[in-house]
Amino acid sequence: MFLGEYYYNLDSKDRIAIPVSFRKKLGSRGVITRGIDNCLFLFPKEEWKKLVKKILTLPIGQPNSRAFMRLMFAGAKEVEIDSLGRILIPDYLKKFAKLKKGVAICGLFSRIEIWDKAIWERYKKETEKESQKIAQTLEI
Repeated sequence: MFLGEYYYNLDSKDRIAIPVSFRKKLGSRGVITRGIDNCLFLFPKEEWKKLVKKILTLPIGQPNSRAFMRLMFAGAKEVEIDSLGRILIPDYLKKFAKLKKGVAICGLFSRIEIWDKAIWERYKKETEKESQKIAQTLEI
């Protein structure tokens, strides 16, 4: 399981280090794709396969289903973790997530989210202010 948030920098070749505590669950390869809220999702292969099965059950006749399929699948790329624990962020995904130098890597149980650090900090601050309302809406 992936938990916690970590901060790294993109190197000059658009690689980022994956936290050591995440590497074992991720394995040597993963799948990275466009996420929701302009972050990137990074999945272990097994978790990606589970998501694919769910997405493929969506009704293709529905515009929102097709849009979500395109978001997830067209942007997906298999990535390899190098010997130093880094992955290469494809340019089109770097642009999508507006990644600059500082990057936040967040563990969300079954997936990793990769955010531009400044965007993550703003999102987190806004969400933390609304946490009580969010919890009440979800009836937690």
